[in-house]
Amino acid sequence: MKLYGNPMSTCTRKVLTVLAEKGHQAEFVNIDLMKHEQKTPEHIARHPFGVVPALELDDGFIMYESRAIARFLDRTLPGPSLTPADPKAYALMEQFIGVEQSYFSNQAMKIVMERFRGTNNEENIAKGREGMKRPLEVLDAALANRPFLAGNDFTLAEVCFAPYMEYLFAMGEKDTVAPYKNVMAWWDRVSNRPSVKKAHGR
Repeated sequence: MKLYGNPMSTCTRKVLTVLAEKGHQAEFVNIDLMKHEQKTPEHIARHPFGVVPALELDDGFIMYESRAIARFLDRTLPGPSLTPADPKAYALMEQFIGVEQSYFSNQAMKIVMERFRGTNNEENIAKGREGMKRPLEVLDAALANRPFLAGNDFTLAEVCFAPYMEYLFAMGEKDTVAPYKNVMAWWDRVSNRPSVKKAHGR
């Protein structure tokens, strides 16, 4: 299989984490975002929205959207499952993937992109911090009595949150997360996982 992505991309990193958890390698095809290679006709044929990543199997099957790719790889590759068998734990995993997508990542990326680009618009950064408060409160409460978001095991929920948390800390936002002690302890567990280190280039 081929993974078309960029190592700096949060969504590519989700897929790389799943591959690492499964002990599987895909042929990595780097899409240079700075050169806008994601907007070429060749890549649009793989991903109609012109972003990364996209996955191509040896039989010609192509799919896009990182969360869908992560679920597909977890279901089809051998290795430990990142999807709980217990229905309630499965529901919690999907719930928190939804929290990440709907309430957390967009707010986090407001901060990350301001820092990454060097524009440092403090109004946008403040909006991002304010927007993250409620999801961080919800995560902190959920993690009060369990090590991971869906229970006792690392799941696709952690996979989906990890790239955004990684960038927040890399961009100097530790103090934003620090008041949420359960989140901090959880992130210590997640960030030190070998698959996460590998996917994030650490």
